[in-house]
Amino acid sequence: MRQLYINGAWVDGAGATTTRSPSDRSEVIDEYASAGAGEAEQAIAAAHAASQGWGLSGVQQRADALDAIGSEIIARKIELGTLLAREEGKTLPEAIGEAARAGAIFKFFAQEALRIPGARLASVRPNVEVDVTREPVGVVGIIAPWNFPIAIPAWKIAPALAFGNSVLFKPADLVPGCGWALAEIISRAGLPAGVFNLVMGPGRVVGEALTGDRRVNAISFTGSSGTGERVLAACARRRAKVQLEMGGKNPLVVLADADMETALNAAIQGSYFSTGQRCTASSRLIVDEQVYATFVAAMARRLGELKVGHALHPGIDIGPVVDGSQLEQDLGYIEMGKAEGARLVCGGERLQRATEGYFLSPALFADCDPAMRHTREEIFGPVASVIPAKNYEHALELANDTEYGLTAGICTTSLKHATHFKRHARAGMVMVNLPTAGVDYHVPFGGTKGSSYGAREQGSNAVEFFTTVKTSYTNS
Repeated sequence: MRQLYINGAWVDGAGATTTRSPSDRSEVIDEYASAGAGEAEQAIAAAHAASQGWGLSGVQQRADALDAIGSEIIARKIELGTLLAREEGKTLPEAIGEAARAGAIFKFFAQEALRIPGARLASVRPNVEVDVTREPVGVVGIIAPWNFPIAIPAWKIAPALAFGNSVLFKPADLVPGCGWALAEIISRAGLPAGVFNLVMGPGRVVGEALTGDRRVNAISFTGSSGTGERVLAACARRRAKVQLEMGGKNPLVVLADADMETALNAAIQGSYFSTGQRCTASSRLIVDEQVYATFVAAMARRLGELKVGHALHPGIDIGPVVDGSQLEQDLGYIEMGKAEGARLVCGGERLQRATEGYFLSPALFADCDPAMRHTREEIFGPVASVIPAKNYEHALELANDTEYGLTAGICTTSLKHATHFKRHARAGMVMVNLPTAGVDYHVPFGGTKGSSYGAREQGSNAVEFFTTVKTSYTNS
């Protein structure tokens, strides 16, 4: 059994979870310890006890540890990517790419540890100097999702450690293996006991312990909107710092002047790769009516060429849905779309393969009304809806007509429209002639409206969440 990691030691939990591959339900991944209230308490106490010493540690010590972690992840990217593909269902090339990205994130924040910003200013009073410095928040609870089970934990854990915080890491219940593998690498990086802790277990036990304990100074959460709202409420009650990423219903606008191949590639990659299980997925395709019929027909042809199957098999474009519950949710939304009057152009069927898995053919709806539920609610599967637009102005209005605001894209050869869209799309990230999914690790990640709350993740902006500002005055 794979154990918990608490206070510098591997320990048993109160229970255990056995995981299976979504590509082949007969394949057991491993057995993982599950924390109870007692183990959660031990981990919180350990992180709290270690936080002051680590917060005062030298930046070179932090940089060296993070760089070593990043180097090992990159060296083992095929092994880690294979585990990710087995456990979560991403195709092997996507999974290896995610593992490599996680390694790059740790190496980036190794350097960020050496350049924590600060300032010395002259006071308005004679002979007084002012220093503005950044200090660690303290203990950071990290609650990660299942869809990017190595990269998202990396972009939370790495800056937390780089800026001198101790960490309590709770991976998603569906993918403890990826979290455990990452923790095992971190455990050998020379961090003092208690600085990093792996607490696998259910949200109702571990998640509530982290969000409710006053010794946990900050929570970084990625997951569903409903859970995010509960995390926010729990943190607000005790005035803890909180960072939320909660999903999206992202538009990709295709104008009449767009290069059709560029638009098709952006739509297919953004909507269906990673089985559509990305908060940045292009689930709303808003297409100028002048090219609407051409676009829909071309999408149907291209989707028919995609290969759906076992995540580890060569030549597969789309792997399985992550589990049975998510598959039922996807199928439910497909039936909803048909009942609402949308035209199912292709896909939307459960597929049988040589192994028993959660395989779903990529679904494309056309002639969708923007008021339909399946065009407004996050499905989190390989399902996209095409909405006709009269012109650019109408397309922009439709793109902004959502409670979410994570990312938005436009395909056009017009510099005028691209520039206007970048300014007026109400989203935290905007893509021009690119898929809405797919972001760099060294720049800010986050959205507006119902998608995000708190400071941005990734890049140099990560310092905003994982540190607090101190202003010091000296009479010289």
